[in-house]
Amino acid sequence: MKYIKPLTENEQITLKELLKHHTNARARTRAHGVLLSHRRYNLNAIADIYQVDRDTVSQWLTDWEALGVIGLYDDARSGRPPLLNSAEREHVNLLLKEEPRCLKRVAAQLLLLTQKIVSLTTLRRIAKQSKLVWKRIRTSLKSKRDEIAFHQAQLELLYLQEEQQAGDIDLYYFDESGFSLTPMIPYAWQPRGQTLAITPAKSQRLNVLGFFSKTNDFFSFIFQGRVDAQVVVACFEQFIKTLTKPTWIILDNAAQHTANLFKAKILAWEQQGLFIKYLPSYSPELNVIEILWRFIKYTWLPFSAYLNFVALKNALEEVLASIGEKYRIIFG
Repeated sequence: MKYIKPLTENEQITLKELLKHHTNARARTRAHGVLLSHRRYNLNAIADIYQVDRDTVSQWLTDWEALGVIGLYDDARSGRPPLLNSAEREHVNLLLKEEPRCLKRVAAQLLLLTQKIVSLTTLRRIAKQSKLVWKRIRTSLKSKRDEIAFHQAQLELLYLQEEQQAGDIDLYYFDESGFSLTPMIPYAWQPRGQTLAITPAKSQRLNVLGFFSKTNDFFSFIFQGRVDAQVVVACFEQFIKTLTKPTWIILDNAAQHTANLFKAKILAWEQQGLFIKYLPSYSPELNVIEILWRFIKYTWLPFSAYLNFVALKNALEEVLASIGEKYRIIFG
């Protein structure tokens, strides 16, 4: 039977450390094989443990005897030369910018350029190495907005947030959002080979008007039917009754927010301690309540809410009533 020579105490310590901490799995396996041989496990027993041929184990022990720790590592291998050179890989990155949605088109254009057939797997690997990720494309109105006005609004909001944190004012964000039996389709963990499905249906629309703060204080109103300036004014008249200190409301430039009926109320509201701050056009990311709507639609509303209109109304009311307690958003 083949066994290694008895290990010294230092050799045992070295092999045990290598077994526990080395990043190379093959080196860890061989170190353990040497330790097992030291404990008088025969070649067949070690081969059975690691499901390898006994000749493979024998070579591990031979390499250890001849080279020590160095014998536990694989020799350097040249590997297959890369299919694409550095210049061609750079061109792949340029093509990915031109065709970010379709790797097949990238492969076809690369074939015309280099006369090389490149698999989609290789293109995905190059994309990942270039720090690209496959994710949903978002709609954006940034190109339409006034950047100077946007940054000015950011500074003004920062000042208001500091006053709120000091306890001098309350700061709320106002907006409307609609809910119906046509669901927002979320991502979800699903069993392999199966698909969770939600059946969309036409239904009445539930419109929610809300006042939301970064401290998760929330006031909401639900309406069925059209939301116009008269409805918004009525909500503000109810909200103003809850004020305990000067309060700023951040809102966008929707038609119902800029109608004459609404603007005619602003001076009277200011006299009661409620102040209006309009955001620049095309700046939804400055309105914190937009985050709340996404949480409700994509995360907090259960699938059962879409069974029928009554289920939707009940689930929505439960979520709205629980914001600040069961449902909270953590702002940095």
